[in-house]
Amino acid sequence: MFLSRQSTDLKVQQKPGAAKPAGAVKQAAASKTKPAADTGESSKMLALVLESLEEDKAEDVVSIDLTGKTPIADHMVVASGRSQRHVGAIADHLLRRLKEAGFGTSQVEGMKQGDWVLIDGGDVVIHVFRPEVREFYRLEKMWSADIPADQLAV
Repeated sequence: MFLSRQSTDLKVQQKPGAAKPAGAVKQAAASKTKPAADTGESSKMLALVLESLEEDKAEDVVSIDLTGKTPIADHMVVASGRSQRHVGAIADHLLRRLKEAGFGTSQVEGMKQGDWVLIDGGDVVIHVFRPEVREFYRLEKMWSADIPADQLAV
C-alpha cells in the first residue's frame, strides 16, 4: 500500500453512546467536513458495510475516512472476528450483502486462511482480522502515524 501524502491528523474517536458495545464503531477522520463527493455511492456502501459488520458481531470496528489522502478508496474499515471461522463468516456475509445491494462482485483475498480477509469494494476497502493478526499489523496506526515526507511513496 502506498501513501500519497502525510496524514498527521487522523484521530480514532469512539462513536457517541454510553457503554462501548462489542460492535461499536470507531471513526478516524482527517477533517470534520465531508467533501461533496462523499455523499454518493461510497457513503451508501460504507453504511451497508458497517451494518453488516454489526449484524455479524464483528468486534472493534474502525472506519477511516481516506478521502483526499489516497486514490485507492474513500473509506477503509477495519474489524476483528473472534476466530478464523468467524472472520470467514463475516467476510462471506459481507460479500453477499454487497452483491445483493447492487455493488457488484468485490475482490477478496485471504478467505481460505481466515486470519486476514481483505475485501476491495472499490470505494470502501474492508479488512477483517483475527485479533492477534490485527494487533501485529496495526493498520489503523499506519494511517494515523507521523510519516516523514522523504519516506512517502509518490
